[in-house]
Amino acid sequence: MAKGRSGWLVALIVIVAGGAAYYAWKTYEGDGLPANIAHGNGRIEAVEIDISTKTGGRVRDILVGEGDFVTTGQVLAVMDTSQLDARRRQAVAEHRRALIGVDTAKSVVAQRQAEREAALASVAQREAQLNSAETRLARTERLMESRTTSQQAVDDDQAAAASARAALAAAKAQVAASEAAIGAARAQVIDAEAAVAAAAAAIDSIDADIADSTLRSPRDGRVQYRVAQLGEVLGAGGRVLNIVDLSDVYMAFFLPTAEVGRIALGSEARIVLDAAPAYTIPASVSFVADVAQFTPKTVETDEEREKLMFRVKAQIPQALLKKYIQQVKTGLPGIAYVNLDPQAAWPESLTATLVQ
Repeated sequence: MAKGRSGWLVALIVIVAGGAAYYAWKTYEGDGLPANIAHGNGRIEAVEIDISTKTGGRVRDILVGEGDFVTTGQVLAVMDTSQLDARRRQAVAEHRRALIGVDTAKSVVAQRQAEREAALASVAQREAQLNSAETRLARTERLMESRTTSQQAVDDDQAAAASARAALAAAKAQVAASEAAIGAARAQVIDAEAAVAAAAAAIDSIDADIADSTLRSPRDGRVQYRVAQLGEVLGAGGRVLNIVDLSDVYMAFFLPTAEVGRIALGSEARIVLDAAPAYTIPASVSFVADVAQFTPKTVETDEEREKLMFRVKAQIPQALLKKYIQQVKTGLPGIAYVNLDPQAAWPESLTATLVQ
């Protein structure tokens, strides 16, 4: 009987141990991680920025080398500006000429206004002469009625009045002509001022091109490639350098359909690099591909659907990158972990050495 009870006890222990092992296997999926933690292999990547020329020209100087850390606004390279400098001198000369043209046009306006004043004075004079001639003609005509003057005197006064009327009309025409000349002169002033504005805009445009000939870093980053060499002639948009933006760093990795379906943007993530396995880097999911990257030719069964793999990005916080920016490097391999259940806790192995 003792032997029988001992056998039942052994069997019970085996069953309990087996159940515990099965529960542990289901909980940690056989890789030491809880079922709510998905993971995939990936590499540290960053946004790449091409430092390119805006206009064509010759590379005069490159001030950084591959692997150098650069900061926002730092001068990276300088293009030759000899032709731009010559164009600027020409534009400055044209601007001065246009300014002189404005002064000349304004002088013409003043001259035309003076001519108009003279024409108006001439009109007043001609009107006075006409009034005098008409008064004299009226008096002569009354004397003619009383036979105290000759017909010749009447004819002479009539001719004088007609001449005065013609002179007044000519004076008024001169006023109209001077007013038209003033309008034309003012149009010349507007045209000359437009030429000044155009010349100034040309100078500003050349200045902008000269400023753009000094190539500066748009972000804090690291020089990845030196594409051009000193003295090389590049066209507009020619690449000089390639840098990586160290404020936008992430690990790209792949997860199967079942796990991707449970990930939400912003989900908490962790990154462990092969080069620094003792440290865990906090991150968050910033991108989940909407199209599978690894797709069988036909997807007809549940098993085949599970083979679909989707690209995911685990973004490293900018504040953390800024704090350790000198240590940030791209291309490093590692593992990204994602918590599929926001209510579940992270395992101790991924929280004890979390980088702060």
